[in-house]
Amino acid sequence: MNVQSALHTKSLLKVENLSTRIKTTEGSLTVLEDVSLTIEKGEIGAIVGESGSGKSMTINSILQLLPKNLLENYSGNIEVDGENLLTIGEKKMQEIRGGKISLVAQNAMTSLDPSYRVGKQIVEIMLDKTNSTKTQAKEKALDLLEHMGIDEPERIFQSFPHQLSGGLRQRVVIAMSLACEPDLIIADEPTSALDPTVQLQVLDLFQKINRKFGTAILIITHDFGVVARIAEKVAVMYAGQIVEKGTTEEVIFNPKHPYTQSLLKCIPNLDWIFDESVGKKPLFQIKGEPLNLMHLSEGCRFVNRCHVANDMCHKTKPLLKKVKPTGLNHSVRCVLNEGGK
Repeated sequence: MNVQSALHTKSLLKVENLSTRIKTTEGSLTVLEDVSLTIEKGEIGAIVGESGSGKSMTINSILQLLPKNLLENYSGNIEVDGENLLTIGEKKMQEIRGGKISLVAQNAMTSLDPSYRVGKQIVEIMLDKTNSTKTQAKEKALDLLEHMGIDEPERIFQSFPHQLSGGLRQRVVIAMSLACEPDLIIADEPTSALDPTVQLQVLDLFQKINRKFGTAILIITHDFGVVARIAEKVAVMYAGQIVEKGTTEEVIFNPKHPYTQSLLKCIPNLDWIFDESVGKKPLFQIKGEPLNLMHLSEGCRFVNRCHVANDMCHKTKPLLKKVKPTGLNHSVRCVLNEGGK
């Protein structure tokens, strides 16, 4: 058994039937419903979907970051190494945040305090979460910056966030996420604010971290290009539900849910650049607007935007079912999926 296979023998993160309800001025609102996913040790997974699909809400629910004045309740199970996070106290949860699980936020600038040098911020995390001395913490911080592919770690260590480019700030934030040697890094749209070249560098960096440290990674993204490049498996979200999940290969090359199919059609086809006979085609657009969760129908949540929906889709609530004959990994939430069981 190779190292990666050995790392995959036990689930690190296991989310089962997670639902999240929040308080609004119009009453209670279920923003997540029946979300189930797993991340194994040493694995790279992804959650993909449009803005407002529930991706960031899933992260905030896993890490229990929703403000108490907004949250009504969580239900289901969120287990890390077999321990249910919904039954532990806030003190224990604080130990898990940054310890077992680290978060790389979407905008690196908001993750860094503009009034402190970045090195000091990395050091303070280690002093707070570990038994390191200041000297040990600084040495480790410089070592992490070097692992991030930064040529002058000492100079970056002494820099303020505004003195760094967007790509360097993101590398610093990733270094911070590794400061306490977490088992899992959750990266929320880590490349969305970066130019394409830097995006590729950051994704390659996550893969190097995964290989070198065995750190599991959960990427949150709206871009199937990111999924295809880095993830081993993917969950597709729409309107607070997972509508399809499986290995990256299964979902991309054999998409079963109309929403997944539509997202993949939105990827521009640039073949015309290399072959004039192909001809330019207009970009595909998913019709309609994202669903207002305050006004749910009894049927499928995607029904009013779906290109294949029929009367049954308006009346029947779909369940997430396995896809035949692929079996173990691929599941879809669609009543028109004849391969489901």
